[in-house]
Amino acid sequence: MKHPLHITSEIGELRTVLLHRPGREVENLTPEYLERLLFDDIPYLPAIQKEHDYFAQTLRNRGIEVVYLETLLAEALHNTDLREQFIEDILEESKANVNSTFYHLKEYLLSLPNEQLVEKIMSGIRKSEIQEEKKMHLYEMMDDHYPFYLDPMPNLYFTRDPAAVIGNGISINRMSRGARRRESLFIDYIIRYHPRFASHKIPIWFERNYRFSIEGGDILVLNKNVLAVGVSERTTAQAIEHLALNLFDKQKDIQKVVAVEIPKSRAFMHLDTVFTMVDREKFTVHPGILGPHGEMRIYILEPGEEKGTIKISERNNLIKTLKEVLELQEVVLIPCGGGDSIASAREQWNDGSNTLAIAPGVVVTYDRNYVSNQQLRDYGVEVIEVPSSELSRGRGGPRCMSMPLIREDI
Repeated sequence: MKHPLHITSEIGELRTVLLHRPGREVENLTPEYLERLLFDDIPYLPAIQKEHDYFAQTLRNRGIEVVYLETLLAEALHNTDLREQFIEDILEESKANVNSTFYHLKEYLLSLPNEQLVEKIMSGIRKSEIQEEKKMHLYEMMDDHYPFYLDPMPNLYFTRDPAAVIGNGISINRMSRGARRRESLFIDYIIRYHPRFASHKIPIWFERNYRFSIEGGDILVLNKNVLAVGVSERTTAQAIEHLALNLFDKQKDIQKVVAVEIPKSRAFMHLDTVFTMVDREKFTVHPGILGPHGEMRIYILEPGEEKGTIKISERNNLIKTLKEVLELQEVVLIPCGGGDSIASAREQWNDGSNTLAIAPGVVVTYDRNYVSNQQLRDYGVEVIEVPSSELSRGRGGPRCMSMPLIREDI
């Protein structure tokens, strides 16, 4: 059987990608709890599903296999013991493990077939769904205004963040915010128990129970030997160093990890919201992360002389660093919004820099970012636009919405 994971670049021809079609979790958003659930707005479910289906079909039209998170997870829970363990893990992580509430929720979830079980955990469990006589606890009566036993998971359609395939292995990430932490548990069960993956003994470069956070939007596989990771609002320097140590110890290809510091704000949430690779020597960039002469705080991590140690050197210029680590004669930074201060800020907010490369020089983007899209075309990049009025409300673009599993080598 062909190995189910293989990513050695950001731009190699995409063969298999993991998506999640937005579901009922979006309809459990209310204005009062948007901040808690990390959303700025409430998408309209039929429209966001239509846009997402268009995105998925666009990928299929280019010969890319699309697999869905919800389907793989339902298939991974293929026996009674796994179902029970998964439910217990979810309830534990959801803090729904207090007194008899745990048992009532477990009983309710066990009564559902796998597809409904997965859908219900993703969409959230309202208190109104559980029989009234089972809700007679003091803490419930005092907190009766809060409508959920299990919070909905509206960020799930951004499949990029809970994990990242690196080479033939995977980083199963510790998500920074509690609202998203359960998402990587889904990936953990899929990798360990789904027949497509379980027999391959896939190396895990980062375990989701590590105490420092890292998210997939900050992880870019620049080539077979070089990984870039953003030091961001969601990814810590400690986690990057831990990932680098594991990579240097457990595989031979990646010998450089480039840590790139970006402003720690929601507008610049991950590295891939301000910087993505679109061709061998071409990158999109939001001008707001660069100093007057392209300065940034950049660190190159390499294996130290002794096992289990790291050598760290500092750089301050993005173009020079990319030329050095990728051994390129020329590097082109394509500015989001064409470099115009208003257009770049507006289109970066709607993920104008968050391109998904499906082959060298071929990218999928949101149609709304027309200035950035024309700029890419002016630089010789083929741009495939997808509708985005509702998808963009979640503050993530095509790269955020996709977790590549297999790419061709370049």
